Amino acid sequence: MSKNAKIAVGGVAVGLILLLWLPWWVSFLIVVGVPVAAYLALDPSQRRRLRRATRKELGR
Repeated sequence: MSKNAKIAVGGVAVGLILLLWLPWWVSFLIVVGVPVAAYLALDPSQRRRLRRATRKELGR
């Protein structure tokens, strides 16, 4: 199994545990909030490069 597949399986497992353990809206805030926080932590030049990149190029 590839590294990305292991990360995806782990993320799904954590998401399911959070859905069972926390109210649904808290889980939703975590699922939406973590990527938003990561995006906002980037420099403006990194954000520009990320917006310019196609989805295919993101895996490089």
